[in-house]
Amino acid sequence: KIVGIDLGTTNSLVAIVEDGAPRVIADSDGSKLVPSVIYFDESGAKLVGNRAKEKMVEKPKNTIFSIKRFMGKGIGDVRQDLPLLPFDVSADSEHIIRIEIFGRDYTPPQLSAFILRELKRNAEAALGEEIKSAVITVPAYFNDAQRQATKDAGRIAGLDVLRIVNEPTAASLAYGLDKRNQGTIAVYDFGGGTFDISILKLKEGIFEVLSTSGDTHLGGDDIDDRLIRLVLAEVPGETREIPAIRKAVNKAKEDLSAAETASIVVDSLQYRREIAKAEFNALIDPIVERTLGPCRQALQDAGLRPDEMDEVVMVGGSTRIPLVRRRVEELFGRAPHTELNPDEVVALGAAVQADILAGGKRDMLLLDVTPLSLGIETMGGVMSKIIPRNSTIPASATEMFTTFIDGQTNVKIHVLQGERELVKDSRSLAQFDLKDIPPMTAGMPRIEVKFLIDADGILSVSAQEQRTGKYQSIEVKPTYGLTDEQVEHMILESYEHAEADIEARFVIEARNEAETVLNATAKGLADEQYRELSGEEKTEIAAATGKLRDVMKSNDHQAIRESIERLGNATMHLAELIMNSAISKALKDKRVREIE
Repeated sequence: KIVGIDLGTTNSLVAIVEDGAPRVIADSDGSKLVPSVIYFDESGAKLVGNRAKEKMVEKPKNTIFSIKRFMGKGIGDVRQDLPLLPFDVSADSEHIIRIEIFGRDYTPPQLSAFILRELKRNAEAALGEEIKSAVITVPAYFNDAQRQATKDAGRIAGLDVLRIVNEPTAASLAYGLDKRNQGTIAVYDFGGGTFDISILKLKEGIFEVLSTSGDTHLGGDDIDDRLIRLVLAEVPGETREIPAIRKAVNKAKEDLSAAETASIVVDSLQYRREIAKAEFNALIDPIVERTLGPCRQALQDAGLRPDEMDEVVMVGGSTRIPLVRRRVEELFGRAPHTELNPDEVVALGAAVQADILAGGKRDMLLLDVTPLSLGIETMGGVMSKIIPRNSTIPASATEMFTTFIDGQTNVKIHVLQGERELVKDSRSLAQFDLKDIPPMTAGMPRIEVKFLIDADGILSVSAQEQRTGKYQSIEVKPTYGLTDEQVEHMILESYEHAEADIEARFVIEARNEAETVLNATAKGLADEQYRELSGEEKTEIAAATGKLRDVMKSNDHQAIRESIERLGNATMHLAELIMNSAISKALKDKRVREIE
């Protein structure tokens, strides 16, 4: 059997489809939610889940939580979180995050694997058979490194990860089981550590993701942190009781979902204070507001208005907060669906996807999209997009490129991600070299660059010189994940700077074309046919060449192209002479039959 797993920041779940319906599998204590918490004792023994969560206050330094926030990231990406973490986080020489427990280092995928093993054991105990394969969900905005880290965690846990599925997409599958209506759905997923919004189209059993947006660093943990800072501001001096405070504010947050007031009680600090729902709402409103920006962006990308949504689905424990539901209802103009347990809906959808892969349901198709454009660097620092943003995946695309310099034997392939026009404004994913290309005239080599994104969102890039068959490829697994600032701003910046970016691209492309024309002109001047030109023609070519060199220094792409055209007209007779000479030489001493 194939299980579906929601590997969450706060809680994780495992689900299975039986008799055509998905259900979440409970552990031996009857609990369906497994806290994503790991406790280590001095001997190296581990506790996972509820028993580990109980140790968070008593043994905070060796109790690990919210590990999902570190998946596929570098130390620089999470530095702002470190002061609020009771355990030790460091980095190795390659900036890969390490969590040290009793002198032993663990990577985020290793720690996530402990949680996956616990879910695997729970499923095996409940089903009475070994579980070898799984579908695991991730936030839609997880990049290649974060998806790869999740697959690595699955392998470490002894699971064959058949598919990585976006969490909002999984939620759409769960709701699709009992909602067969055609329409457009907004899936608002506000969990413990991440926020995602997806706009989905449902038609004749096909779920298509029209657009996605979100923030890999925004969730219920941020609400807890706001409350923790509120308490810390009222507690004199330094304190090591942050785990106890975190537990207290989390309970108050949950109480306020139903009550008008709640108490924050930290016995070890002899601290107690009441918090009213109005104060709580004012405190967290900026966080809730941050979720609405990506919602508007996703709607714009899908070409839809908020009132065109047929359904709005709420996913994630943070959507239980009344303010969140109210603000979402205000944005979309309709009450969101909350029929399914928001903590379970992603796991249920993962189980449905697992069932599809197992052959249990063949009348439903799922189409995901890539959230950011992918491309390569071309001459002059321009990003050439090969797979556009919001392309349905799995996806592949091929573009043909050539060389710019005579005799060039190596070509550097620089893989980029982002929406801007220039390399300096894009995110570098990887670089590799296509070597040993036979020396040829610039423009002669034909280099095919192929991009392939698999169903898990992992990118492979290959380059092949068509004349010689020289080949090189790379699988992109970048060390660093996107920071929250990059996630929020990359797409918005592309709109804000669109006009200036396009203008800069036009200038670079015009200069590249001018350089090519000048090189070709220089070759023509060295040809013996140049002597056949009149003095007037030679003077005109010299003047046009000088003018083009001067105007290339400006940022006026229109003027550059006009100068290119002028030089082209000036050298037209020379080009005809060179061409006629070449044809004459090629045909010399040939018989008519040979030409035919």
